[in-house]
Amino acid sequence: MAVLTDPISDFLTRWKNASRARKEEFTAPFSRIKAEIARILQEEGYIWSYEVVTTEGHPQIRVKTKTTDGRAVLTDLKRMSSPGMRQYVPVEEIPRVLNGLGISILSTSKGLMTGSQAKKQRIGGELLAIVW
Repeated sequence: MAVLTDPISDFLTRWKNASRARKEEFTAPFSRIKAEIARILQEEGYIWSYEVVTTEGHPQIRVKTKTTDGRAVLTDLKRMSSPGMRQYVPVEEIPRVLNGLGISILSTSKGLMTGSQAKKQRIGGELLAIVW
């Protein structure tokens, strides 16, 4: 198995590939930040559910992708911040994705949250990804 330098990007890419291939679910190596991203995606209606599977040696996170009328709910996503080039935004510069049709995911001092939640709490943070 290869060593990953950006596990969040790997998780998001697995989700995008599974959605485009119309797969019902996918698995990825578990981490708390991936579980928090999955929680946000479930709350916002982009995935059906997620669970942590620990039957094998290393824990895995299993995500059930969401489709409506045979089409994936996920249109596309973009990883904004990367390990080599972090992107921090103040509350005034949190992007509005497709006029409110998408979400931005931020890592703040109060945990992971969507851009709209961060605006309500008046805090900025690291812009991890935008999803639409």
